[in-house]
Amino acid sequence: MAAAATALDGGLRVFLVDSGPAPGGQFWRHPPDHAREGVPTEALPTEDLHHDLRTYRALRATLTAHERTGRLTLLLDHHVWTTAREADGFTVHAVDRSRAPEERAVVLRARALLVATGAYDRQLPFPGWDLPGVLTAGGLQALLKGGGVVACRRVVLGGTGPFLLPVAAALAARGAEVVAVCEAAAPSAWLRHPAPLLRNPAKWAEAAGYAVTLARHRIPVRTRTAIISAEGEGAEGERAEGEGRVAVVRTASLAADGTPLPGTERRIEADTVGVGWGFVPQLDLLLPLGCDLADAGDGTTAAAVDAGQRTTVPGLYAAGETCGVGGAALAISEGRVAAVSVLTDLSAPGLPGTRRLAAERRTVARHRAFARALAQAHPLPPAWPAWLTDDTTVCRCEEVTAGAVRSARADGSAAGHRQVKQLTRAGMGWCQGRMCGPAVHCLVAAREVPYTPAERLIATPVTLGALADSGEPTADHT
Repeated sequence: MAAAATALDGGLRVFLVDSGPAPGGQFWRHPPDHAREGVPTEALPTEDLHHDLRTYRALRATLTAHERTGRLTLLLDHHVWTTAREADGFTVHAVDRSRAPEERAVVLRARALLVATGAYDRQLPFPGWDLPGVLTAGGLQALLKGGGVVACRRVVLGGTGPFLLPVAAALAARGAEVVAVCEAAAPSAWLRHPAPLLRNPAKWAEAAGYAVTLARHRIPVRTRTAIISAEGEGAEGERAEGEGRVAVVRTASLAADGTPLPGTERRIEADTVGVGWGFVPQLDLLLPLGCDLADAGDGTTAAAVDAGQRTTVPGLYAAGETCGVGGAALAISEGRVAAVSVLTDLSAPGLPGTRRLAAERRTVARHRAFARALAQAHPLPPAWPAWLTDDTTVCRCEEVTAGAVRSARADGSAAGHRQVKQLTRAGMGWCQGRMCGPAVHCLVAAREVPYTPAERLIATPVTLGALADSGEPTADHT
């Protein structure tokens, strides 16, 4: 949104292709219009679930104004399944799903392409994580923002990073009983990174607000603690791993390397588990174009960009979580910087002032420094694989167990998730390794090697009919 608004103000014509029913992504996720019909107002999300709505409304107003003039083509419910580089720019292949179940192929061509596809939840498996009632923390928040749905009565949250706090606060404010928030890291880790904290006072204020909400609802935050397994409710009321909906969660205190400490295990009754281990940049559209990647510092790779958000492919730009997970404020500034680069490279007439650009770049540098500190203060526990039994499912689509992955590593055949895929089918299912890929990589690769997703020419499921229709371009824009 920020990049489109800046490029439009600079005189360009823009396609904004969004897979959602409204602009705003996951951060400014709102219920679609059809979801509001017949739903009581009090059941829908309220403004406390969103941050910086003033910026969102300003961006929406800018986009709406340019849409009326015809310089912005806003394509909602359009899923891009691949992109291709041409001699004079790029071709973007998308599927229009705005009139589901009908699908219509859309082909766009442009001189410059900005990819800002965000990120998705990183998951670490544990015994029982495939039970009904176990969700990602992002999934719980999406249900709240997208329809005011509280997916639980009694919930335990676990993982690492500050994202657990707003999810806990939002659930508690809407009547859920949040029994515990289990944070695998130690708060003292932040003392090693004081400078990024001091330069981002808004982060302190936000954290303080969540702390007040958690204290008001008497929600304990247990540090150096992780969810190590979940158990289901059996048909006769007995509890058994792998049966029924989740009923019990087992937690344990962790040693410095993430090993569960003997004698610290607790059993907590809960009907829902929310797990959040950070996020993975969504690189599906960038990888086939051949742009270089860089170590994001949190165990993943991201698009390598210069100070202007240019990738190593001429005419291709990236912004937001595709360049490394860093939050919405960073994504907005990166989008604006990227748009200025597009305006500069295409010799557009309406370049913003140099002072404004310098301010945006300083904002990017400040938030990137905070993101690096966050990754160092909330790393994945190195010994988390010790939580897994050999029969723990790792790839849920193909039902590949941790034991099968370990065997592939032990015989020397697999040094990464791609080799494991060939030997065990892990990653060959519906999600194409998006869910299990990072975990499989951690199980078999050297610790210092970041996760790089496999290249996929087709980034989203597409019908044969839509493929057959993807020929001549629907429209061309600068």
